[in-house]
Amino acid sequence: MNAKTPRQKMPEQRPEDRKRNFDEVPLGYTPEVAVVEAGRCLQCKKPLCVEGCPVSINIPGFIKEIAEKNFIGAIKVIKESSSLPAVCGRVCPQESQCEAKCILGKKFEPVAIGKLEGFVADYEREVEHLPAPVPGVKKDKKVAIIGSGPAGLTVAGELANAGYSVTVFEALHTPGGVLVYGIPEFRLPKKIVTYEIDALAALGVEFVINRIVGLSESLGDIMKRFDAAFVATGAGLPSFLNIPGEELQGVYSANEYLTRVNLMKAYKFPEYDTPVIRGNSMAVFGAGNVAMDSARTAVRLGCDEVHLIYRRSRDEMPARAEESHHAEEEGVIFDLLTNPVRLLGDENGRLCGVECVKMELGEPDDSGRRRPVEIKGSEFIIKIDAAIVAIGNGSNPILQKTAPDLKCNKWGNIIADETTMKTSVKGVFAGGDIVTGAATVIEAMGAGRKAAKGMIDYLESGSW
Repeated sequence: MNAKTPRQKMPEQRPEDRKRNFDEVPLGYTPEVAVVEAGRCLQCKKPLCVEGCPVSINIPGFIKEIAEKNFIGAIKVIKESSSLPAVCGRVCPQESQCEAKCILGKKFEPVAIGKLEGFVADYEREVEHLPAPVPGVKKDKKVAIIGSGPAGLTVAGELANAGYSVTVFEALHTPGGVLVYGIPEFRLPKKIVTYEIDALAALGVEFVINRIVGLSESLGDIMKRFDAAFVATGAGLPSFLNIPGEELQGVYSANEYLTRVNLMKAYKFPEYDTPVIRGNSMAVFGAGNVAMDSARTAVRLGCDEVHLIYRRSRDEMPARAEESHHAEEEGVIFDLLTNPVRLLGDENGRLCGVECVKMELGEPDDSGRRRPVEIKGSEFIIKIDAAIVAIGNGSNPILQKTAPDLKCNKWGNIIADETTMKTSVKGVFAGGDIVTGAATVIEAMGAGRKAAKGMIDYLESGSW
């Protein structure tokens, strides 16, 4: 153990190279580097890092195994709490969760917990597979999971391991939810999600694709065939700017843009000639992780100039620091303290520009961030031929429309008990973004773990 050893840097593709491909940007730790980084862990008696993890991974436990070069032992420790370590190691905001609590970080840089988690997950997938899990004694109860994102997959794995018959319903043609349609290949390769889906299928989980519960059949129809259900339909309803010109050709929601690229395989052009505009100059409105994903995708699709337009300053940007850093390295132009007020079109109804105003920061608003205030007379125009609106999402409303007894809040999110994830309908549980609004992958998984426990208690006792 050597706390004074500097945090080990992750090797990455060079910006000038990765701008031209959709390959993963980080190249991964070698076993030797992972062991050195694991050796920095203080092995605290009261590990605060675990408190920062929504699924309570035994972080010192798995890092100790890495330090002792027992990589399979490390992944076993992680999988006691997390079913998607290769995913979480890549997309979790460790800097504001587990690593933010790291005691070493008070004096030095925190241990690279996320990178170590990703390393052992990749080692298990690529070098030395864990034996396939053996499900518990087969139960005679059937469970439906509606939505195959991180919350749904977590519940599916927990219940299949417990011996229940599990069927997952997915609206799109590929399971994985936001993990496959929302996160670009260069941040989360599809093969990683496929590996986890295949592992669940090997456990006996059935995946039913192209099935929109709420249209193909109602929640009530599902409950006639299943003993319990978990609703994990996510926050897939895009928000818009509500400014003139959003109907122009060339304006996308981030949901549509990323789904076209991810599931219609625009990243494999010209093998797949996906109908998606590859603009010469594009604007992305927003500054969260989805905005960064959209901007960096546009760069890779050959756009010469990508503007990221955000009405607050850099300090208020909600994106992970790593994602915004990568975006700037790749040439994305940050137009900060800038607000779009009107989208401009040509005589054919095609987008050709955006009128913006400059902003300054005033007093904090309800979010705790300083409220942006318009500077009078600061209007200017940026010429663009495509735009992506990435300012957040609302709850997916389709299922609720055919489930009148399912209580929701004023934003359309399903109301669920914080401990058991029970809803107002007997036998129906819910979790993830459809309950909380848009959040992180690991928070959705945490809700899934709670729901799985609540569902097992209900299925075993029969009491609601």
